[in-house]
Amino acid sequence: MATDQAPYFYRFKHGTMQGTVISDGIMPLGEPSSSFLGTSKEEVSRMLISNFLDPSNVILEQNILVMNTGEKLVLFDTGLGESTIFGPTTGQMMHNLRVAGIDPAAVDAVVCTHGHGDHVWGIMTDAGEMNFPNAQIYISQADFDFWTDETKLSATDQSYIKRFVEGARANLLPVRDRIVFVKDGEEFLPGIQAMATPGHTVGHIMFLITSDGEIMAVVG
Repeated sequence: MATDQAPYFYRFKHGTMQGTVISDGIMPLGEPSSSFLGTSKEEVSRMLISNFLDPSNVILEQNILVMNTGEKLVLFDTGLGESTIFGPTTGQMMHNLRVAGIDPAAVDAVVCTHGHGDHVWGIMTDAGEMNFPNAQIYISQADFDFWTDETKLSATDQSYIKRFVEGARANLLPVRDRIVFVKDGEEFLPGIQAMATPGHTVGHIMFLITSDGEIMAVVG
């Protein structure tokens, strides 16, 4: 297992496993108060300023987890891929994987918490090639069905849903023969258990990773 650290990744131990957090870059979401319902814009600004944060723009750090279980190399979610829908500062995962010494071809499993763009759009390149050519893909059937539903392309007047469906179809349908649908409570890989947590999306799932008595939750 690797031992080095760098600004774009962070390694840690989890029981007998090794985890590496990989940066996919930063995602600017714009004016913050629209994301915090039930409070005033002034209150949100005061809270952000008091914590040395920009009151004019929500910035999310996009981080991807890679777990080396000793038997499998498992990637949790894939970032935004080559999309610039949120600007030019995202989509850094593939570069940073290699900086961290992780060969995408060595990834055995890509485990997706849900079908939003910042979680599945890194499965394929824009040219239609697989970023992880030897990996099995795991996702809930509910989210796969929802985000690849062709009828949503014309049935919605919400452009962001149409864009997310287009992106999900472009990344999930080409690897349909590699996809395994995980079920609530299932330990589908050694030490990795699925837990259904619908709400953020219809088929959102989180994962519990257990090793040598230690338990970690990947919420996505």
